[in-house]
Amino acid sequence: MDAFLILFSEPATWLALMSLIVIEVVLGIDNLIFIAIVTNKLPEKDRPRARKIGIGGALILRLILLSLIAYIIGLTKPVISFGGVALSWRDIILIVGGAFLIWKATTEIHHRVDPDPGPDVVNPGKAFTSAGVAIMQILAIDLIFSLDSIITAVGMTPHLVVMVIAVITAVSAMYFAAAPLSAFIERNPTIVMLALAFLLMIGMTLVAEGFGAHVPKGYIYSAMAFSALVEALNMRARDVRKRTSAKVPR
Repeated sequence: MDAFLILFSEPATWLALMSLIVIEVVLGIDNLIFIAIVTNKLPEKDRPRARKIGIGGALILRLILLSLIAYIIGLTKPVISFGGVALSWRDIILIVGGAFLIWKATTEIHHRVDPDPGPDVVNPGKAFTSAGVAIMQILAIDLIFSLDSIITAVGMTPHLVVMVIAVITAVSAMYFAAAPLSAFIERNPTIVMLALAFLLMIGMTLVAEGFGAHVPKGYIYSAMAFSALVEALNMRARDVRKRTSAKVPR
């Protein structure tokens, strides 16, 4: 207890904690977008449970990975090499996870663009994907984002308690934001296409980073913010046109 009080009596600890919370929340946005898109494909009654399990899984995975910090750090050491490219387990996980996001986003975009898409692309033969399939997808992508999140945390502070507080705070923010984000996406269909484009970009970024091509996160989030601003203006313009049309006498 004394050590805890001494640690948090230092301004540097609070600065590291605040910075890490912000970074963890930003990294969690990608995870949250994926959860919103996947759960919105479920029947209405199954969505809250799937969101809770998905976000709860994200928290559990992050805390488990935090308890395995020494092993996580070791994941950055090369384990295979081919064609002059050395890959660590972290790189392999990022490549596989990025490829999954690219596949998921591409198939979902095709499903929405095709005028006769047929059954759900993830679970053929059903109008909705099943809760079990959705939860498995969410937990799989939780692992990818959790790994990146924890490695970021390890790089920012050596104190485990600071990492734990930051992770719990960030995932709690995800929990409270999940339902409003899902509802917003459901009410605005064009947002879904934008979110899928974000997933496609994130997937390509993960694959690139897996192969050693570092992509500054600032560029990615700046592009996402600019795209979201343009879509917000489009939504505003559509609302104005609807109100104007409603006032025009028939």
